[in-house]
Amino acid sequence: MSIIFYIFTILLANLLSAKIAPLHIGPFLISPGTFTIAASFILRDLVQNRYGKVKTYYFIALALILSAITAKGLGDPMTIVIASACAFAVSESSDTEIYSRLRLPMAWRVWWSGLVGGVLDSGIFVILGLSPLGMGFIPWPFIPMAVLGQALFKIAMQGIGALVIAIYMKGRQSSG
Repeated sequence: MSIIFYIFTILLANLLSAKIAPLHIGPFLISPGTFTIAASFILRDLVQNRYGKVKTYYFIALALILSAITAKGLGDPMTIVIASACAFAVSESSDTEIYSRLRLPMAWRVWWSGLVGGVLDSGIFVILGLSPLGMGFIPWPFIPMAVLGQALFKIAMQGIGALVIAIYMKGRQSSG
């Protein structure tokens, strides 16, 4: 079931980003898909717990292909599809590698791996897809705030997810 939720959150991010304009929250410009992409990092960690690192890479590849097909099907320009795929491949791989190498409780592994994955995802997507290098939607002077806005919301979601996992694990230890 975790695989289905993992892939669903990624496809939902594509749908939300394609159909809903970015949100202006204070000085930040945040794509609606940011919220579900943050959840995908946590769900990918759960997939990795269950199936191991090697199989997780197969699920990442499947999600990347489905995401690209969905984004193109929703009318995203090829520049955005490629930027999204690059950001996804780098961030999910980094998250997977960091998560598997840390020798910490699960909640801390979720936090640290998601923190790095979220920052990489935000930076790569905004620079390759939205900056003048890509579609030119965001001029260079606004790129730092766009990356920061995306990253902060992903980091906040990672923190909430890690906290929920820590509480859940503590509850399991107390009752076990």
